[in-house]
Order: sequence, then structure tokens, then C-alpha cells
Amino acid sequence: MDAEKSSSSSFEDLSNINEQERAEMNSSTGQQETASKDKNEEYLDILGNGTLLKKVLKEGQGERPESKDIAVINYTGRLDDGTIVEEERDCVVQIDDVEVVQGLDMALKLMNVGEQAEVIVAARFAYGELGLKDEDHPERTVPPNEKITYTVELVSTKEETDLESKSYAARKEIGNKKRLRGNFWMKRQEYNLAIQSYRRALEYLDESEGGITNPTESGQLEPTNAELQELLEDRMKVYNNLALAQLKIAAYDAALKSVEHVLQCQPNNAKALFRKGKILDAKGDTKGAISFLQKAATIDEDDKLIQSELSKLVLKSKREARNEKDLYQKMLGHAQKLEQKSKSAPATQNRETSKLCSFFQFKLWGYLMGSILIGVAGVAIYRYNNRYF
Repeated sequence: MDAEKSSSSSFEDLSNINEQERAEMNSSTGQQETASKDKNEEYLDILGNGTLLKKVLKEGQGERPESKDIAVINYTGRLDDGTIVEEERDCVVQIDDVEVVQGLDMALKLMNVGEQAEVIVAARFAYGELGLKDEDHPERTVPPNEKITYTVELVSTKEETDLESKSYAARKEIGNKKRLRGNFWMKRQEYNLAIQSYRRALEYLDESEGGITNPTESGQLEPTNAELQELLEDRMKVYNNLALAQLKIAAYDAALKSVEHVLQCQPNNAKALFRKGKILDAKGDTKGAISFLQKAATIDEDDKLIQSELSKLVLKSKREARNEKDLYQKMLGHAQKLEQKSKSAPATQNRETSKLCSFFQFKLWGYLMGSILIGVAGVAIYRYNNRYF
């Protein structure tokens, strides 16, 4: 009996210990969940899916920037291991013009002047699958699919002044800054962001947008012809690159309009001629594409890319012509079979079949004669172009 009592007592003590441990574990789990919840509540989930989080480190008292406002910021970007991959002081950015990573650009509109914040940007809105390689600072490489935690301070913000009030020098500087940012996005194959940057660049580089002046002490002067020519050259670069970005996203009609802007001002621009040839090829106009690539090849004879693409298109054209010829021959053969079968048919049916055969024969001979004439004309034009350029 004493043994049974001792065993029962030990079992009750063990049971009490287990219940006490469970209570402590539940209490600890609850505290951890509460702490995790409190931590998450410190961050504003900007997009609602956890890919862009913002936490206020120091409250600001000033106004918030709006789209197209000019902001001055200080920021530092770190990886999870603490490695600094970006650091800028007194950096001037235009809101919504993706002059910083997309996530940071979006977060700036939710900050007040004087505010310091921590912004956690998922890879999708940072440097994505490609990451970032800084050739000048190899230690600041961002690996692919890596999130970045930014510490950012909004120093100041102001509205952008009207284009009419900006000088030639200011518009050229800002326009080319946005052009280079577009080139940055192009290299990263972020074509939509590149298009956004190029379109904004054109607003500054086009003298028809509000006019351009050179402010002096004695008043406003019109820019010189040399300055306008420089602006034109910059604008043609933007239109050429814009056409390429639009071609990459299959916006062929928009790309055609962009490249036409270049050819209207510079009809012998080899890059624009090459771009137009590529666009026409994408739209299914192989013959039109060949004519523009031929002209580009005569202007820039050393460009191997133009020569390579021209050779491909010529082979493609021959293949298309052969396929079309085979198709007509099959159609004619089918018509001849019908004619043979109809010999025993009534006279009315024979007349209809004869007409059908004559139609296909006419189409075949017309195609053959047309191909010969086009070939002769193409050779003559190409020789004339070689002599002219």
C-alpha cells in the first residue's frame, strides 16, 4: 500500500510539473506572438503584401512631397548581413521619375520633411532577379533576388518650376540626366521604366515645349543655333532609344512613330534606319525592312550587326518567296486535277472548272513576272544607292 501511495504521489507530482511546464510554454509562445505582432505593427505595409514596409524612426514636421516634386534626401541601403550597397547624401530626385529604386521612390511620398524612416524593399521593387554590380565599388554588389533595407531622411521638398522658366542649360542637364536613367533601365531590361524615363527626358529636350531661353542680367535671350543643334542631337538619341524600348515590348506602332521623329530630322541616321527595318520586320513587312537595312548598310559599312541582320532578312525573303511559289503550284495542281475529273461532267461544269484553272494559271504567271521585275528593280536601286552614298 505504501508503495502504491508513493507511486500515485509521484505520478500526481509529475502531472503537476507537466501542467506547469505547459502553462509556461503557452505563456512564452503568447509573449513571442505578441512581440512579433507588435513588431509588425511598427511597420506600414505600403502595398498590403509585405513587399514594401516603412517604419518611422524620427517624426517629421514638414509637408509631404507630391508627384513630380523635387526632393532632397539622404539614404543608406543595406543587405540582411549589414553590407552597405548604396549611400547618398543631399541626393536630388524627382518624385515618381524612378531616379532611385522603385520601392524607395514610392515610400518618399509617405514621408514628411525632416522625417527619418526605415524602408524595407523586396527584390521586386529593388534590383530584382539581375541584382546590381557596381564596377567602381565591387563591394557594393547586390545579389539577385535580394531585399534591401534603407535608412532614409527627407531633407526638403519643393514643387518643380514651370518649363518656361527653365534655362537652356537647366533643361539640357535635366533632360540628359533622365536619358541616362532610361539607359540604366534599358540595360536591366526594365523596358517600361526606360520608356517612362525617356518620355520625361523629351519634355525637357524639346524646345517646342514652353520655349527655351538663356537668362542674362539684361533679360531673356533665345538660345543660339549651335545650342539648339546640341539639343536636337540629344533629342534624337532619346527617340532612337525610345523606339528600341517600345520595340522590345512589341509596341510596334509607337516605336514606328518614335523612329520617324529621328528620320524626319536626320534621314541618313543609320541607327534609326536600322531600327525602322527591325520594326517593319516585326510587323511582317520583310521587303520594306530589307530596303531600310540596305540603306543603313550603305551609310555605315563597318557595322557588322546591320550586315548580319540584312543577310538574315534576305534569306527570310527568299524562303517566303519559295513558300509562296510552292503554294501557288499546289493550287494550280489541284485545279488541273479538277479539270481532269470534270471531262465527263456536263458542259456547264466544264466551263466553270476551265475558268478556275485559268485563274490559277494567271495568278502563277503574274507572281513569277512580278518576282522578276522586283528583283531587277531591287538590283538597280541598290547599285544606285551605292553610287549615291
